[in-house]
Amino acid sequence: MNNNFTNEFFGIGIQNGKTPENLGVLWRSAQNLGASFIFTIGNRYAKQASDTHDAVKAMPYFHYDTFDDFYNNLPKGARLVAVELTDTAEDLETFNHSRRCVYLLGAEDHGLSKQAIEKAHFLVKFKSELSLNVAVAGSIVLYDRGISKPRS
Repeated sequence: MNNNFTNEFFGIGIQNGKTPENLGVLWRSAQNLGASFIFTIGNRYAKQASDTHDAVKAMPYFHYDTFDDFYNNLPKGARLVAVELTDTAEDLETFNHSRRCVYLLGAEDHGLSKQAIEKAHFLVKFKSELSLNVAVAGSIVLYDRGISKPRS
């Protein structure tokens, strides 16, 4: 039996995503880069995202109306990793990914809520002069996880 499967998991999602295209691209990356689940928080996005690979049929998808709803339903033992371009965030290049975690990204125009930033176990950023498209940013984080060895 492969113990890594039972001991390691990660999910990725967006808080108040702006466009269905961003969700679709992030979901496709999540599926290709090994995510265990995907999620959305808030109702700003369109109900149907452009998910050309049907990732929502290939992996669990969760929707939460509020951040509190999301936070209260984090998987047991999972660490919340918020991705935000702030001075206090740790550089992704030196960040040690948790074996069990949930990555949270905000929309390009508003970023993450103050509550999400305050409740996160880890806050990470990567070198970028300006905010990137949320699907691109999420894909970079997942790629970095794939080439790094998660910590216990």
